[in-house]
Amino acid sequence: MNKLTMIFGAFLLMFSASVNADGHKVKVGMITTLSGGGSGLGIDVRDGFMLAVKNNKNISVIIKDDQRKPDIAVQIADKMIQSDKVDVLTGIIWSNLAMAVVPATVNQGKFYLSPNAGPSALAGKGCHKNYFNVAWQNDNLHEAAGGYANSAGFKKSFILAPNYPAGKDALTGYKRFFKGELAGEIYTKLGQKDYAAEIAQIRASGADSIFFFLPGGMGIGFMKQFSQSGIKIPVVGPAFSFDQGILKAVGNAALGVKNTSQWSKDIKNKANQKFVADFKSAYGRLPSLYASQGYDTGKLLISAMSKAKIKDTDRFRNELRKADFSSTRGKFKFSKNHHPIQDIYVREVIKEGKILTNKIISVGLKDHSNVYVSECKM
Repeated sequence: MNKLTMIFGAFLLMFSASVNADGHKVKVGMITTLSGGGSGLGIDVRDGFMLAVKNNKNISVIIKDDQRKPDIAVQIADKMIQSDKVDVLTGIIWSNLAMAVVPATVNQGKFYLSPNAGPSALAGKGCHKNYFNVAWQNDNLHEAAGGYANSAGFKKSFILAPNYPAGKDALTGYKRFFKGELAGEIYTKLGQKDYAAEIAQIRASGADSIFFFLPGGMGIGFMKQFSQSGIKIPVVGPAFSFDQGILKAVGNAALGVKNTSQWSKDIKNKANQKFVADFKSAYGRLPSLYASQGYDTGKLLISAMSKAKIKDTDRFRNELRKADFSSTRGKFKFSKNHHPIQDIYVREVIKEGKILTNKIISVGLKDHSNVYVSECKM
């Protein structure tokens, strides 16, 4: 049995504690991607969340693998709500899975705390009082990338993303802020591995820059193939393709790339420094932004539990809205549609010794919300 297995098993045993007299026991259902493509993202969200709540005996957690399949995610959610009687759902990475699960969850009176997926459809007209996104609205990091591209003097970007809700939000966000022209715009297949055709189009396009959103293994594959192509065009992207777990697989091809993130391990506040140290101690690796989002989701839940009983739904919801916890990001509050208002940074991929990582070089967007707030009638 390895160290991670023992730690994870200890967490689960800890969560079998009996209900305390104050009645604050909360049952959490975590549905996330733990196998196949994108599993590293789900594992990081899970590990960050579990680290945040490990000492809270009033939380029990059921964890299931959605296999990145919407139908599987729906089946798991139905069982968690109907049979397991969970109070809160969390964990989903992919926006198409969130769209399949979240509306039915919140309409049944359950809370959904998103540690990642933030589709525009759930931020605008589809917003709901029981839905809170603790990460960002999907467009946000891409908006900051578009803003950075302007400041870098790029005039002609080639942009690409997978053909699913988060991919469409990504390119929409970039185009909202980028003031230059597009050399090309492509939606790739979700889970695609071979990018030879796209790279050929980039080569012929006359682009002076590339922006891409290809999370998980998709970004690893693209960056390796792009590096091997010999094309010398600056690359800009969101942190999803240049975060800690991804960089190890991409290698030196990522050096110097500018990427945008609401979190970085070098944000200097006590909560973040403790999180980074505790995560390294528990899991033997540096945390990613996904891990930080899982961690902040756990801390948000605990903050509401400390002030209100889960069965007092109106009061509990109000405590969630207050976001009265020390975020790894520092400043954090919710907008009217329950998505974060926060700083988004521009980072550069560097080497610290032999380890590829990121350092903040500027604030891309300060106290940034999202454009869908006015559409939310909450």
